[in-house]
Amino acid sequence: MARFLDFGQRRKRHKNKGYRKFAHLILLAAAPAFADDLPRPLTPDDFIAVDPAQAKLGQLLFYDRILSGNRNIACSTCHHPDLGTADGLSLGIGEGGEGLGPQRTAGTRENRIRKRIPRNAPGLWNLGAKDLHTIFHDGRLSVADTYENGFNSPAEEWLPEGLDNLLAAQAIFPLVAQFEMAGNPKENEVAGAIHQRMDYAWPILADRIRHIPAYVEEFVDAYPHITTAKDIAIADIANALSAFMIWEWTSTDSPFDAYLEGDQNALDTQQKQGLDLFYDKAQCSTCHSGPLMTDQQFHALGLPPFGPGRTRRFDPMVRDVGRMGESDALEDAYAFKTPMLRNVALTAPYGHNGAYPTLEEIVRHHLNPLQSLDNWTRETAALPDVPWLAAIDFMVWQDSREMARQRAAVQLQPIPLSDTEVDDIIAFLHALTGETANTDRLGVPTSVPSGLPVDPRISN
Repeated sequence: MARFLDFGQRRKRHKNKGYRKFAHLILLAAAPAFADDLPRPLTPDDFIAVDPAQAKLGQLLFYDRILSGNRNIACSTCHHPDLGTADGLSLGIGEGGEGLGPQRTAGTRENRIRKRIPRNAPGLWNLGAKDLHTIFHDGRLSVADTYENGFNSPAEEWLPEGLDNLLAAQAIFPLVAQFEMAGNPKENEVAGAIHQRMDYAWPILADRIRHIPAYVEEFVDAYPHITTAKDIAIADIANALSAFMIWEWTSTDSPFDAYLEGDQNALDTQQKQGLDLFYDKAQCSTCHSGPLMTDQQFHALGLPPFGPGRTRRFDPMVRDVGRMGESDALEDAYAFKTPMLRNVALTAPYGHNGAYPTLEEIVRHHLNPLQSLDNWTRETAALPDVPWLAAIDFMVWQDSREMARQRAAVQLQPIPLSDTEVDDIIAFLHALTGETANTDRLGVPTSVPSGLPVDPRISN
């Protein structure tokens, strides 16, 4: 069947494969010694193939508020295409908030938010990579056979069957997160089910979709195993969401990718100098390695802490211990996953909690974490005003022992770079932006089958 469309068929190329291989050999021969450390080009073949009908269905679901407990927030609210597939905030405002992006507010009266989302909303670029095996800042979802269902996840053995890939598994967790999309106890049947057991809520959401004829028709057309409404399961919804995100936000056409393919004119002089620093003196590639520019490992960087933290039930204070919260290994304390870097210039603010609003600030933090931590101010964080949560926002700074533990865990040693060298690295990071990153493929639908409002475009 010719239903599946490979990304290579959608990307215009001006060189044949033979020429690209030849040009790449020329590049390696002409490049400086550190060229051996450069990754191979990232190509569409590195990503999961997508059925266009499933991607189109996933687009509708991604922008539809029907998948939230109170029918008032969609996936797009915190992952908006006009904000680099993120939300422009350090810590997001989820269920109960109003508006989009940096202008989003915390709601009013009984509908106001009860907690900031503890971590920064990451961009959705290249999450369909075949080699990607771990997702979330703390890696709490990974490809593994821990529970004999293909994944190690917060749902453990209760994870639904039939998920196509890692991204599909990820897609169902925000739906059942209280402060993201599910809502608070006693507000709706989804939130009520979650407080019995996480997996009790997913059939409720699937049932909502089954009762919308337009969705049933789309599912029947997109999936051979679905013939009637009752066949639609949460895994099918997750698979469609995954198909859309892969289709819409796979990015392999940055100037850096063209350079790796052999086009030495794809980067300007400053970007080449930044590339040289990135893969040599600045040691960025120690962690941002390989074609995806991530080692998919966890590192303690000492980012300035704030917000409610992602606490465990037995934590006696507001804090975020990062990977240790998943692994229970002391050596993982305050360590967070190395992010991929394609389109990083579009996804500010930066860090697992969005501590820094610019590329320059996050780069300088990596070069001298403790100094940057000392110099950081609260005004740096993009936190919409929430007076009833203000006492919690910076509470961790009052705990001198906790702050000392976070400082002691930092794994990076200072690297002295000049201002010019920092500017060169930033120029290189901008060369990671895809040529078509800001070009709609499916885009934002004008309406969705539920009839609920669709998050609008944001004027930049």
